Amino acid sequence: MNANLAVSAAVVVRRTIAATAEDLFDAWLDPQAMAIWMRPGSIQTTIATVDARVGGRYEIVMRSATETYPHTGVYRVINRPRRLVFTWLSRGTEQKDSVVTVDFIARGAGTEVVVTHEQLPEGAKLSHNDGWTSALQRLEEACHQGSLRR
Repeated sequence: MNANLAVSAAVVVRRTIAATAEDLFDAWLDPQAMAIWMRPGSIQTTIATVDARVGGRYEIVMRSATETYPHTGVYRVINRPRRLVFTWLSRGTEQKDSVVTVDFIARGAGTEVVVTHEQLPEGAKLSHNDGWTSALQRLEEACHQGSLRR
């Protein structure tokens, strides 16, 4: 293999949540909601700023007991309540843009949320798989607790 070729990895994480696609979609663009559920793993607090429009930027700052993890990106697609696409840049992506697509698919009384994170450095695949799995679990918990209702 040519050492000059960038290795690109992808992760796909799915979770069916007993909530409407509209409510789940909105939770991805509401900074107050994101502060509740976008806390994967050992993250204790999250602060988000969102300019929810195509071309708009977001910043998500996650804090554990010992470290701060800033994430930034730009919204490419906002198709409520079906799909979000945005870039994702962080220390975990080696400060290079990766791409996250979130699909919301009706499944009976719930919605399947499918997160596809592409253009990741190969070494970032496991941590991002774990992170998205944990975040979707927290999103489901927040829905069950009624924490996302306005």
